[in-house]
Amino acid sequence: MSLFVTSLNSGSNGNCYYVGTEQDAILIDAGISCRETEKRMRRLGLSMKNVRAIFVSHEHSDHIKGIPVLAGKYGCPVYITTATLEGCGFNLDERLLRTFDASRQVPVGELTVTAFTKLHDAAEPHSFVVAGRGVRIGIFTDIGKPCTQVIRHFSQCHAAFLEANYDEQMLENGRYPIYLKNRIRGGHGHLSNRQALELFRAHKPPFMSHLFLSHLSRDNNNPRLVEELFNAHAGATRIVIASRDEETAVYTLSAEGGPVAAAPVYSQASLF
Repeated sequence: MSLFVTSLNSGSNGNCYYVGTEQDAILIDAGISCRETEKRMRRLGLSMKNVRAIFVSHEHSDHIKGIPVLAGKYGCPVYITTATLEGCGFNLDERLLRTFDASRQVPVGELTVTAFTKLHDAAEPHSFVVAGRGVRIGIFTDIGKPCTQVIRHFSQCHAAFLEANYDEQMLENGRYPIYLKNRIRGGHGHLSNRQALELFRAHKPPFMSHLFLSHLSRDNNNPRLVEELFNAHAGATRIVIASRDEETAVYTLSAEGGPVAAAPVYSQASLF
């Protein structure tokens, strides 16, 4: 009994994360176009027909721009807070809208989604933990700093998408104007490689099988640099870079027999 996990895209140009079983799946954010979402899912052997809901972390365009077309085409419920919806600037069929808050878990088929608030410069930002079949998957991106809530949930996850947005020296010496540099590193922007690594080293549970390094900056980070940085401390945890240009493979996570094992990667077009 397994969960299937992939990043369809991760970065300031669009974010979309998939977690599911053979029958039930959800998307966390939908920041790439409907057409591109469909194309990438087809390449992986996944289908929007299995997606039972889209959960929205916050209103920034790289997390929401595919939602109106995607939800409308497939009649997919969209879980979103009132303040986030007000900040989105798009109209959705009210019959597709669902609210959520951090006080209750949301069941979606075989899955359960837990939301919690985080530090980010948005109206009402949330991160999520998706659980099913004894496996917990965390989606921790767009985080200003690792608050108590992030630490607590991260320490309980079998796998996680964790933001490693920027290398501090590259950001400091780069071309961004000072106001943008300060926004990124100011505690309500994004996690640096160092902050993410500190969180990983201090709070990684012994059963964490996969860490997907996510939301890497094109200008202020280097995938090879951050992969090498984390691999030096990964132990049995598999480090995967969630690309800003393409989907990852589909990873199969199973809790059978105890802690989740680093299961094989699947990318053939016949998973479901």
